[in-house]
Amino acid sequence: MAEKLKVELVTPYKRVLSEEVDEITATGALGEFGVLPGHAPFLTSLKIGELAYKKDGVQQHMALNWGYFEVEGDKVTVLVETAERADEIDLERAKAALGRAEEALKKLSPEDKSFRIYEAALERAAIRMQVAAKAARK
Repeated sequence: MAEKLKVELVTPYKRVLSEEVDEITATGALGEFGVLPGHAPFLTSLKIGELAYKKDGVQQHMALNWGYFEVEGDKVTVLVETAERADEIDLERAKAALGRAEEALKKLSPEDKSFRIYEAALERAAIRMQVAAKAARK
């Protein structure tokens, strides 16, 4: 059994992460989960949320936007729409996006076609702010 996990995180635009890590956690459709070396193979969908990984005792955080997470052997493949490292998130931009989404949702009913779009935008902005705050605390 390997002592590290080989993680590949890819968006449609670029490879965001290619590292050997000690452990990784993410937000799946059914809740948060963690993976250590030697984990059983599985495939799950990801929702808007946080991905965290530990490498040599240092915890890193990322904000993710929908995708898939696969474990096969000691290789983890993460395919997502977008991914931002905590230290790359523009906090002011995230706050502005949160405000725009909140204002739009106040004017819409849940039956409106745009409601889910703004609801997802609100969730993305909130996660981005949460993850960015973790970088600020370092």
